[in-house]
Amino acid sequence: MAEAKAILRFVRVTPRKARIVIDMIRGQQVPMALAMLRHTPKHAARVIEKLLRSAVANAEQKELGDSDEMWVSQAVVNCGPIYKRFRARSMGRANSIQKRTSHITIAVAAPGAAVNS
Repeated sequence: MAEAKAILRFVRVTPRKARIVIDMIRGQQVPMALAMLRHTPKHAARVIEKLLRSAVANAEQKELGDSDEMWVSQAVVNCGPIYKRFRARSMGRANSIQKRTSHITIAVAAPGAAVNS
């Protein structure tokens, strides 16, 4: 199958918030997905936009076709490691803080490729 991937690991975006943005672009054509990401007011949208541009550049390097005709064939957000921190509270106590990370994978395919996800 003619497909190009880009993977970004250990991103400091929670998987739950990144999945909201990824679900918007899965199955879309690349120009439409880029337009949606550019106008989405979420931090994860900036990260995913750069990753999508990287996947398109990988596809152009593999000579899969024109970027205007490609579409997002696979878009997945998986959980990364959780950084555990503590915050001081009153009377000598401490609360735990979990700083979550994500592994994001985006694949773009040429127009004639079959659906992967």
